[in-house]
Amino acid sequence: MVTGQTKDVGWNIGVSKTVPYPIEAVWELLTSPEGIAIWLGDGVASIGGKGDRYETTSGTKGEIRSNRPHDRMRLTWRPADWDHDTTMQVAVVAQAGRTLLRFHQEWLADADERERQRSHWQRVMTASVEALAQA
Repeated sequence: MVTGQTKDVGWNIGVSKTVPYPIEAVWELLTSPEGIAIWLGDGVASIGGKGDRYETTSGTKGEIRSNRPHDRMRLTWRPADWDHDTTMQVAVVAQAGRTLLRFHQEWLADADERERQRSHWQRVMTASVEALAQA
């Protein structure tokens, strides 16, 4: 196996950052319409429970696999121009008044898609941190 590829979840990418905000504030942003637009896309007002489906205005669609407040959300994630589903996880971990925020995506098609998604999730992280600073 090469970096970014596992036998269990194929090609995957994770981006994480510890932010100087309590877990409640980070979770509130992630689940607000503004936060959802940052990491998932426009047109989704809220993240539902297991089995609920979503679709963004750009055509990304999927299904919620789990939603555990102040812990993690797992969902399938498939942009309109992709021919395969991926699994996306957004997780938070409290760390003494700070929070570890992580975006992780599994079942990417290949190394090129992994690199494109690395850039995507890095931009999402930057935008999330900026939104937290303005909250």
